[in-house]
Amino acid sequence: MDELQRLGARSVPVVVRGDKFVFAQVIKDVVDFLDLEDDSPPQLSPDQLKHRYAHVLKTAVRLVESMPDEHLDNELPDRPRSWRVLLHHVFQIPVAFLDMEDTGAELSYENMVQSPPEDMTTSAAIASFGETVSYRFEKWAIRSDGEDFSGQVPTYFGSTTRHEMLERTVWHSTQHVRQIAALLEEIGIKPDQPLTVEDLEGLPLTEKIWD
Repeated sequence: MDELQRLGARSVPVVVRGDKFVFAQVIKDVVDFLDLEDDSPPQLSPDQLKHRYAHVLKTAVRLVESMPDEHLDNELPDRPRSWRVLLHHVFQIPVAFLDMEDTGAELSYENMVQSPPEDMTTSAAIASFGETVSYRFEKWAIRSDGEDFSGQVPTYFGSTTRHEMLERTVWHSTQHVRQIAALLEEIGIKPDQPLTVEDLEGLPLTEKIWD
């Protein structure tokens, strides 16, 4: 944390060379920063990403509903984050994206990592929040049909294309939905229709579920 503060970075992941760094939120930024020849634009089109995300969010709601409340205060492996915070975070990620889309303001790190309200203490309450967010996303997906996604949008980690920001939003939640399924298995509950290999195709995700 001291090193991040010295550099002026507010969050991870970052890639550092000497006293310079780049947020590793978008692969293209890392490629440019390291002067690599490779370029990795999104493999899926905006329409494909929208369709995929609608499915991911519905899966997230279903899995969250299966989580027993008595496990919400458990902590994640090797990270000071409760299961309750993780479950909420899955849906806060699209909230931050949609707020950016609706207002044109910079995508805020503080918004994306915002903790669940104090009264959101049950899996049912988090799932209900997720259903609201899922519905909001589907309305946005219809409203943005045919729009240009090649332009730049402002984010806390720098400027990126609207297409890349949508992709990042999709894979970010998708990775956490995989983790929720793993947590359910950990406590002996078989996940109800978790994400499949096909649901991950075209997204820049590793095989590992945890860091």
